Amino acid sequence: MYATPNGGHRHVLIAVKLKAEGVKAGVPDIFLPVPRRKYHGLYIELKVGRNRPTAKQKWWLEQLAKQGYAIAVCYGWEEARSVIEAYLNGGIK
Repeated sequence: MYATPNGGHRHVLIAVKLKAEGVKAGVPDIFLPVPRRKYHGLYIELKVGRNRPTAKQKWWLEQLAKQGYAIAVCYGWEEARSVIEAYLNGGIK
């Protein structure tokens, strides 16, 4: 499992460098490249408080789901942990 360093506020020069290296806006925060049931892996978009997925984040999640990945939007690490455990135990259908 790994995190994608897309979010957060950065100095403009760092953002330019990351974009040149291939960072894409909207890519989910966490990827678990472990196949389970009908899925190739699990992507999680992490949110806090009342934040909602952006249009770009929704687009990525929809495209990944169409390609056979499980997707989830989680509010906090505890919800993410529950989703990951359920996924690994075959509980996401």
